[in-house]
Amino acid sequence: MKKPAASTRQTVAAAPAKAPAAKPALPETTEGFPWPSSHEIKKESNPFTDRDWRMLAYAWSGLLVRLAIIFTLMFSIYQFLANQEQKRVEQTMSLVELWETKDYQQAQRALKDRLAALNAKYDNLLSANPSPTEEQVFRQRIGIEAMTASGGDMPLADFSENFDRIVYFLNRLSFCVEGDLCSRKVTDAYFRDYAVSFWSYFAGYVDKQRKTGSPTFATAIEAYVRDGPPTAEAK
Repeated sequence: MKKPAASTRQTVAAAPAKAPAAKPALPETTEGFPWPSSHEIKKESNPFTDRDWRMLAYAWSGLLVRLAIIFTLMFSIYQFLANQEQKRVEQTMSLVELWETKDYQQAQRALKDRLAALNAKYDNLLSANPSPTEEQVFRQRIGIEAMTASGGDMPLADFSENFDRIVYFLNRLSFCVEGDLCSRKVTDAYFRDYAVSFWSYFAGYVDKQRKTGSPTFATAIEAYVRDGPPTAEAK
């Protein structure tokens, strides 16, 4: 007896699906947004030319408020600066009052008399028309001798005390100006000539003191004298 023949499974290959048609590529453009229509642009109205009186009142009142704020701010700044300068003037005048006290008047006379005597003593060493350099050297030699025992009739210890008092005051004055606590204009009017004259005589002595252990001696006075317009030296 014959076995029935095995049924063969026929596999039918599926027909490949049609690939979708490629879409045409869009042209590249650098424009992100379409151009707006000229009919969509609305011109903003100017409130200052509006026919409605309420809009005019609103516009002008707003402008006046802004101007008032600006004026108030500028006036406040001006008043603040004026008050600061007034405080500087008051501080300077307090130093003027200190300068006119008995102790400082005595110190000024001591320096003046000693320098005047030395100028008269060595007057023949200076030519009739000395150059600025010659006069500078002459004055510094006078100042150095003034700080010696043979520099005058007053004992050196007493003169040194008066000298130190003047140095202290001029240092204090210079620090006040440098720290913007004193009015430079008023300070120059009262003290600049004296400070310049003092420095012209004692710069040499100050330099010697710095080299012998006091490197900051009278540095504030030097800074004040050098920081400013040239001034005629008072003898």
